[in-house]
Amino acid sequence: MGTIAIIVDSSPHRLWGVTSHDRIIRQLATTNVSNFADNVHDVNDHDDVLLINANYLFEVRTLTGLLRRSSVLLQCPDDAGIAAAHVTGAQARDLTGVVTNVSPADSIEIDIVRPGLSEDFDADLRKVDPPTLKLVTQNNIEELERLLYGNSYKGITDLVTKWLWPLPAKLLVTLCTKLGISPNAVTTAGLALVLAASFLFLNGHYAGGLACAWLMTLLDTVDGKLARVTIQSSRLGHVLDHGIDIVHPPFWYVMWGMGLISFTPLFECGRIEFFWIITVGYITGRIIEGFFHGLGNCSLFAWRPLDAYFRLVTARRNPCLIILTSAYAIGRPDWGLVGVGLWTATSSSLMLARLFYALVVRIRKGPLESWLKDPEVAKITHAAAYRTFSGTRGAYG
Repeated sequence: MGTIAIIVDSSPHRLWGVTSHDRIIRQLATTNVSNFADNVHDVNDHDDVLLINANYLFEVRTLTGLLRRSSVLLQCPDDAGIAAAHVTGAQARDLTGVVTNVSPADSIEIDIVRPGLSEDFDADLRKVDPPTLKLVTQNNIEELERLLYGNSYKGITDLVTKWLWPLPAKLLVTLCTKLGISPNAVTTAGLALVLAASFLFLNGHYAGGLACAWLMTLLDTVDGKLARVTIQSSRLGHVLDHGIDIVHPPFWYVMWGMGLISFTPLFECGRIEFFWIITVGYITGRIIEGFFHGLGNCSLFAWRPLDAYFRLVTARRNPCLIILTSAYAIGRPDWGLVGVGLWTATSSSLMLARLFYALVVRIRKGPLESWLKDPEVAKITHAAAYRTFSGTRGAYG
């Protein structure tokens, strides 16, 4: 039957428009907990039970860490209150008062744990953050909404997403939650902008195309953050979002080149040759990233600090858009195609070199691990890189 969740107590407060009860249900769905009971009297003595106090804000990692342990109480570090328990049905009947903080936990012979360092490294978002566990009150709603938004941001990403988009994306996420706009609706709007930018590039309307392209990249940040703060991620949305991200960049560059009025060959390479350089280089880079995941427990860009720095400018969409925008600004859009081609070839070559080196390390030392996996060591041995990539501070403002 699996774990049975029982949500005790209730909270009148909403965070990013979502009630505590709904947030917990959505979070548990991502941990494959789908069985719920109304109270402790509806479960059997030997059932695996998760008691959760709805007055607290949890993160999926917090709940996942708790589910790995048995017969424990989860204590909030801030107020020392008991926020949840993972116990048997028989234990649950004795612990309801403790989890609702009506009865003291001192006399209970059961382990009390807090969110720990073992879950601090978030591999999905490539950053270091302690798993969230906070008491929700009327006075800290704004603070917790900032925390949720900041926690939704990747630590290792491109320079535009990391340093330019946090504030405008947050304003749009706020607007979307107030208007009830779903993440999938934002993704669909982004797809429309992808097509619009492609059409404008193809016809040489670079100013309009760049405006659509940059707005699309902003919405690409918004839909992911909106999904995370409202726990509305879906399989369809995930496939649509990542599918668009992976497929469209080389089409933009080719359309840009086809829209050029003139093009001066470089090193005897004309437009067609640069189309091939960009397309093959881009596909090669994506294949390298995918292959790297098979070498251990981290992505290529989370392996070493050098890789994290390189992710800021590697030949992905946003850095390449900087190249195209700069070329258009100086009146040489043809240099934009050349710049993207040369940087894509350079970037993929460097990634290939890193892959070969990683293969050697994998053979000699075993599965690869991220330098951020042990935060206490990383902040000492790579202090500057740790400050830069352990999180995205601009997203918490």
